Amino acid sequence: MQTEVGEFLRFLALEKGHSKHTIAAYRNDLTQFLTYLAGGTISSWQGVERRHILNYILYLKEREYASSTVTRKVAAVKSFFHFLVADGVLQDDPTVAVDLPPVSKPLPHPLSPGEMARLLAEPAKSNTPKALRDWALFELMYATGMRASEVIGLEMDAVDLEAGTVRCLGKGNKERILPLHEHAQEALGAYLENGRPRLLRGRDERALFVNHRGRSLTRQGLWLIVREYAAAAGIERHVTPHTFRHSFATHMLDGGAGLREVQQLLGHSSIASTQVYTEVSTRLKRKAYDEAHPRA
Repeated sequence: MQTEVGEFLRFLALEKGHSKHTIAAYRNDLTQFLTYLAGGTISSWQGVERRHILNYILYLKEREYASSTVTRKVAAVKSFFHFLVADGVLQDDPTVAVDLPPVSKPLPHPLSPGEMARLLAEPAKSNTPKALRDWALFELMYATGMRASEVIGLEMDAVDLEAGTVRCLGKGNKERILPLHEHAQEALGAYLENGRPRLLRGRDERALFVNHRGRSLTRQGLWLIVREYAAAAGIERHVTPHTFRHSFATHMLDGGAGLREVQQLLGHSSIASTQVYTEVSTRLKRKAYDEAHPRA
């Protein structure tokens, strides 16, 4: 049975062009499945039936794997059996009538308005070129809800301070024009006048946000900046650039913005993606109510 697994992995590498990381994940998942089958005295792929697949899913759940992990492992098994049928090893695929377990996605965790205010205030405490850049970064991300990749991908001509807008290129190369609020305009103006020219050191760079070498800021660099200021602001929980996006969406809805408006600003193709934030808003309101009305 191991022979067929090896042939499948070679197929993924040579014909599908999957990465070594992906192939290693398939190998681990299928090895675990093989071990499970061996415990049930199944000695050939022809002996595997639908009930064995369903029992395997129950086995994974009993071991308390995350739902996303269970789904990935079952998807690997389904892909493998599809290969066996296509390769003529099997006539029937026992996984055809087996649905992938649903993945329950955790709700986003935005900052509270108070926490966000503390985070935005940190870089504003200094007027060094780096602090001016970071202040502009934070105000822009919170004012627009842009993704990390969208922010670091901005070029100089994307910002129009006079009109109060920024032109953003999102997923699928879809462009959207986002409004800049007063604080974001102020921070960007200060950065463009007194921060960016000093960071550039005479270099010719089109990127809006640059590092201390005058080169385009990287995604990793942005993550480190956010982590540094979150710690300085005394925010103990995990904060990433995406936290700004979650906070923007939740605070917009709390402030009375419509779901469609927030969808357009975030660049979501499906409103279902935006509706998650209504659940977040409801959860936070319930938490605030419970804290204000503790049970006796």
